[in-house]
Amino acid sequence: MQATLNSYRPVLTRFQSLIALFILCLGISLMSDKFLTVANFWNVLRQISVNVCISTGMTLVVLTAGIDLSVGSILALSGAITAGLLRNGIQLPSLNLYIGFTLMGAMLAGMVTGTGLGWFNGWAITRFKLPPFVATLAMLTIARGLTMLWTEGFPITGLGDSFAFLGTGWLLGIPVPVWVSSILVAVAVLVTNKTRLGRYIYAIGGSESAARLSGVNINRIKIAVYSIAGALAAVGGLLVTARLDSAQPNAGTSYELDSIAAVVIGGTSLSGGRGSILGTVQGAIIIGVLNNGLVLLNVSPFWQQVVKGLVILLAVIIDKRADNEK
Repeated sequence: MQATLNSYRPVLTRFQSLIALFILCLGISLMSDKFLTVANFWNVLRQISVNVCISTGMTLVVLTAGIDLSVGSILALSGAITAGLLRNGIQLPSLNLYIGFTLMGAMLAGMVTGTGLGWFNGWAITRFKLPPFVATLAMLTIARGLTMLWTEGFPITGLGDSFAFLGTGWLLGIPVPVWVSSILVAVAVLVTNKTRLGRYIYAIGGSESAARLSGVNINRIKIAVYSIAGALAAVGGLLVTARLDSAQPNAGTSYELDSIAAVVIGGTSLSGGRGSILGTVQGAIIIGVLNNGLVLLNVSPFWQQVVKGLVILLAVIIDKRADNEK
C-alpha cells in the first residue's frame, strides 16, 4: 500500500492545484445552485483578472526568493493617478496653467507610476541590501500615504464610458479584463520559459551565489523583476478603477495577501527557483472560486478572512514539506 502511494505521489504533487480546484468547485456547487451558471462563471473570471495580473508579477519576484508586500498600495496609487489626471488634469493656478490628459496619457501616467515604484523597491533592495520584506513593507505605507494625499481621502469618480470599458466591457464575447490578464499571462509564460531573463530569474532563485559566479548581473535582474511587478500592479489598478468607475483611496487593501496566496497555492516555492506562471493562474482561480463561493454561501466577511488565512497557512506548510523532501 505504501509503495502504491509513493508511486502516485509525484502525480498528486504535480496536479494538486487542479485536484483542489475540482474538489472546491464540486463542494460549492452542491451547496449553492447559483455557482454553476454562465453569469457566475464570467463574474468569477472578471474578479480574478486583477489578482492574475498582480500575481503574475509576484511570481517573478518570488522566483528570485523575494517578496513584494507593496503591490496593493501601488495598485491604489496607480489607479488614483490615472483617475485624477483623467478627471482633473494638472492645475497650476499660480502659473495660470492647466494640463489636460487624454485617456491613453492618463493610463500611461498610471503605468509609469507603478513601474517607478517597483523600480524603487528593486533599487532599495539591491543598493542597500535590504530584506525584500522590509523594503516593500515600507513602500506599502509610502504608496498608501501618497494615495491619500493625492485623493485627499475622497473617491475620484466620473471617469467616462471609454475608460469604464476597460473594466466592464466585452470583446468577442469575453470580458475585457479577462483579455488583458490572459495576454499578460501569455507574455509572462514566454518570458520565463523562452528568454534569457527567465533563465536568470530561476537561476537567482535557485542559488544567487552560483548565478553571480556565472556572470549574471543580480542587481539588474532584481530591479527589472520588481519593476515588472510594479507595472503589473498598475495594470490591476487600472482594471479596478475602470470597473468601479471610481478611484477609491483604500483600493487594493489586502490584495497582496491574495496575490501571495495564489503564488504559493500555485506551487511556486517561497525559497525561490521553483514554480510557474500557469501554476499561479491556477492558484488565483482557486482563491477566486473560494471568495465567490463564500459570498454565495452568505459566509460572514470576518470568517472569509479566517478561511483564506488558513488556506495560505496550509499552502505554505505544503510548500515547506516539498522543499524538505528535496
